Amino acid sequence: MAQLFSRLVAGVACFSFWALTHGQNLDQLQGSFKSDLEQALDALSALQQSIAEEKVPLSKRLNDLEQIVISKRQELSRLERSADNQQTELNTLKSQIKGLREEQNYVNGLMDEFTQIFETRIHIAELETYQPVIRSAQNAMHDPDLSPSELADSQVALLDVSLDRLEQLLGGHRFEGSALTPQGVLESGQIVLVGPFAAFSSQSSDTAGLAQLQLGSPEPTVVDLGEESADLIRQLAVSGQAEFPVDPTLGNALKVSETQDTFFEHLKKGGPVMVPIIGLGLAALLIALLKWVQLSSIKLASAADLQLILSQIKAGHVAKAVEHAGSMRGYVGDILKSAVENRHEKKEYLEEIMYEKMLSAKPALERFIPLIALTAATAPLLGLLGTVTGMINAFNMITAFGTGDPRMLSGGISEALITTKFGLIVAVPALICHAFVTRKVKGVLGTMEQISVGFINGVPDQETMKSLDK
Repeated sequence: MAQLFSRLVAGVACFSFWALTHGQNLDQLQGSFKSDLEQALDALSALQQSIAEEKVPLSKRLNDLEQIVISKRQELSRLERSADNQQTELNTLKSQIKGLREEQNYVNGLMDEFTQIFETRIHIAELETYQPVIRSAQNAMHDPDLSPSELADSQVALLDVSLDRLEQLLGGHRFEGSALTPQGVLESGQIVLVGPFAAFSSQSSDTAGLAQLQLGSPEPTVVDLGEESADLIRQLAVSGQAEFPVDPTLGNALKVSETQDTFFEHLKKGGPVMVPIIGLGLAALLIALLKWVQLSSIKLASAADLQLILSQIKAGHVAKAVEHAGSMRGYVGDILKSAVENRHEKKEYLEEIMYEKMLSAKPALERFIPLIALTAATAPLLGLLGTVTGMINAFNMITAFGTGDPRMLSGGISEALITTKFGLIVAVPALICHAFVTRKVKGVLGTMEQISVGFINGVPDQETMKSLDK
């Protein structure tokens, strides 16, 4: 409406300008303008009437549309709240799915560990029976193409088998199997499994005994327990009822007995270094015994013997003094006899004579004793040499075959340490023997020195001796 009025005013203005331009008079222009104005007012009135007629339905339509907008807004708000709730539920479900996946991974890890433990805990005689289901479970754990349900089925199958095995072991289980005889022959027979113990009875021979794992063998090996136990195992394999030989150490006693070597086998494991070690030990022992016998056979003069000789000299019975000194075997008797024979000499000269006798006796008394000390010092070094050589051989074996079997490494180290063991076994007694023998020699030399000093102090001087001889 405002646009129409503007157009009308513009038309009147244009018309007035045109009338003025063409020289029309004012009355004509006014009449024309009035006529146009009336027409415009009529048009305006008609337009207002039309607007008034259309306003009511438009207002009603507007109200309807506003209601629709309000309804749509309410629906939008409801949908937004529903979307928020669904997003919350979705996040909750995602968290639950994440937790379930973590639980599934944890269960899969437990089942993988159980599979490995089950394979190592079953008896070697059962390995052939349960090998397929164990391999199936292990392969399923590392197969990315399997669905979770298929993986669970393989795991449940292993659990079912393990439960069935436990039920069978409660009362003992018998089944067909094979084992290596003590002669190394693989034979088929009946295996009886009772708890952790397994016995084997051959169908083709009289072999019967405990079936155990042996290093380096993929099959169980029969351990012979004697004829009496073999008869019981055969009876148990046939009838299922018999006294079963039980090893409470679970085979450890047999393993320990296998490691027990004889003395000569122990020496042989030490290698070539054992020869000089044992040789030095025997030589040191023999020398110690001979020296002890030699020193023990020496008769030591007591204070009473010395006083008797001195009293006989003072009494003029020189022959009896020489005889009594000669009756004492060994170096002490020789010193006393020499002292009696040289009684007329000055005490300084007599002391030199007796000291010379002591010096001549000392090398004989100490002969071969340094060899005992040499043995005590050399035996540990030879043992260490054998240990180093053995360790080098052990590491050479590791270089060639790897460290897959720790028993091989421990066995090589134990054999290498044998030489050190025997080196100490030889060195410690040799050191003790050297101490005892040396102490014995020092005792003999100390007695000789004491006798010499006592004789020199007790023998009469030259003048007195000359008068006694007359």
